[in-house]
Amino acid sequence: MPDSEHNDIETPRPQPTAPDLLRDLTALTADARAAVRAAATPAELAAVRRELLGRSGTLPALRRRIGPLPAADRRTAGAALHAVQQQLTAEIETRERDLLDAEPAVAVPLDVTVPGRPVGGGGLHPTTQLRYDLDDAFAALNFEVYAGPEISSERYEFDALNFPPEHPARETMDTYWLAGDAGRAGDGDGPGTDRRCLRPHLTGASVRYLREHPPPVRIVYPGRVYRNESTDARHERAFFQYEVLLVDTDVPLSTARFLVDTILETTFGAPVRTRMRAGFFPFVEPGFEIDMECQVCAGRGCRTCRQVGWLEVMPGGSPHPNVLRAAGLDPDRWTGCYLNVGLDRLVMMRYGIDDVRLMHGADLRFLDQFC
Repeated sequence: MPDSEHNDIETPRPQPTAPDLLRDLTALTADARAAVRAAATPAELAAVRRELLGRSGTLPALRRRIGPLPAADRRTAGAALHAVQQQLTAEIETRERDLLDAEPAVAVPLDVTVPGRPVGGGGLHPTTQLRYDLDDAFAALNFEVYAGPEISSERYEFDALNFPPEHPARETMDTYWLAGDAGRAGDGDGPGTDRRCLRPHLTGASVRYLREHPPPVRIVYPGRVYRNESTDARHERAFFQYEVLLVDTDVPLSTARFLVDTILETTFGAPVRTRMRAGFFPFVEPGFEIDMECQVCAGRGCRTCRQVGWLEVMPGGSPHPNVLRAAGLDPDRWTGCYLNVGLDRLVMMRYGIDDVRLMHGADLRFLDQFC
């Protein structure tokens, strides 16, 4: 019997050499260039690209044969293979451009006599539509529509509105201050600096307006405001408000009730149950908050109203004497009425929307309902 030990001896494999690899590379280059030229469609060319340059392609297979070569041969073979890869890549890209240029613009002949498809009409965003409706209602009451800047300053948003220096609303946890803005020198209104921020409310625009327009005034000023807060079904970081301001020599607090009824009846087309309760805000004295019956659940309790049946929609009050002084007015002569309307919340009530985040997204399935 033959010796079993001799059966385990394998014939040594020949070691790869640089000439063999370069010879195979030359043959591969010729075949590859012919395959690139023969590709008649972009799909065929893509298949050739994968066969040559893909992870399991022929060029990567040749590259794996470089490792066992001596160091000097590895350098020569690697340079040759890199040059071939660049050449083939350039030829594939050139062939791809030629094939794409040769393709017809349309797959089938175009019959210009066939009637075209109707173009879908657009529509106003529900927040924009309600804003326009309120603008029209207040225009009938001789109110002017005003627009203030979205980038404002600490002077107008806090100092002029009677916010104490230590008020938490001045902190970054509530207000978006502009990064790298250490403040600008005062503009003649007093000492100190004036940091810039995204407006956290619309009320600062009232002081801007009153400094340029002597009373009596009646203005509304809608717009987007920004708060650094967590989002949920009732809160967003960027949302819309609608502010109303009336300043005259004798403005009773009952004026607020009339304006509230005007806003809600315009929004819903019928009277809405409301309740007024005391509220404190630095820029008003006295202050109040208006709650309305939830129109999503008709007061029964739902996710939107947090199961209580009521939803806070607008704070307000008479301008604080310090605010009137900041606007250059004599508080012994002038008084007025603020209303700050949560416009997004009114839209939610009007259309039965239970999540404010839907109105600030780009989901066409939601927006198409209002077109």
